[in-house]
Amino acid sequence: MKKVLTILLVVIVLIVGAVWYVMSGAGDFIRTQLEQQGSEYMGAEVSVASVEIAYSDAKMNITGLEVANPDGFSDDTAMAMNALSFDLGALASQPYVVQNVTIDAPDILYEMNGQNQSNLLVLKNNLQNNLPAGEQQEQPQGDKDMPRVIVENVTISNARLRLNFEAVETGELQIDKKSYEITLPTFNAGPVGQPNGLPADQVGGAIMESLLDNAIEQAKQQAREKLKARARQELEKETDKLKEKAQEKLKGLFNKGNG
Repeated sequence: MKKVLTILLVVIVLIVGAVWYVMSGAGDFIRTQLEQQGSEYMGAEVSVASVEIAYSDAKMNITGLEVANPDGFSDDTAMAMNALSFDLGALASQPYVVQNVTIDAPDILYEMNGQNQSNLLVLKNNLQNNLPAGEQQEQPQGDKDMPRVIVENVTISNARLRLNFEAVETGELQIDKKSYEITLPTFNAGPVGQPNGLPADQVGGAIMESLLDNAIEQAKQQAREKLKARARQELEKETDKLKEKAQEKLKGLFNKGNG
């Protein structure tokens, strides 16, 4: 009997050790998947510094997620996210629930090239072309076991948006400054995957698409405002010149009449 108990104890220890080993390696597994699938979906290199999972607090933190610029643009980083936190909710059965995803202070570059294409729109198009269409689409044969996930809320705060139009030709409208930096207002995107959940490997793509949509719209709005302001300045200059010419002509007429 004592021998049996000893064997059972050894087995339990081995099982606990194996489970702990798997759990401790989950962060590296997720990081690898983010880099591989993210690069495939975005059509640009995606890198992640680390993924940490706090099981006792039901939290997951991703640090140092970067998306490179697509081909045809500068070597600058298109998107850099220093901190992404996930508050995990119901994980007992599918669809698994993530209560909150928080992205704090991402750095986003909106760059136009010489063909008047924007890097973020290229990334968005790549994402849409590579992600399966529709939330309810059946998973491919090899992905039958992919768990489904619902994200209840996504919050993006203190986003730094850099606009770069250095490569854009503006013709006669001379613009001295073609790069700007603004902080975007807090943006809420969610829920994602309701009601039946998305395959886990598509959730990140859905969140990224919402982020890109918001950044592109904000960048276009800022660009329009900057160009309109510059056009008004140029118009005011031309108006001032016309006023000066009119005043000079009037002076000439008066002088001629006085003579």
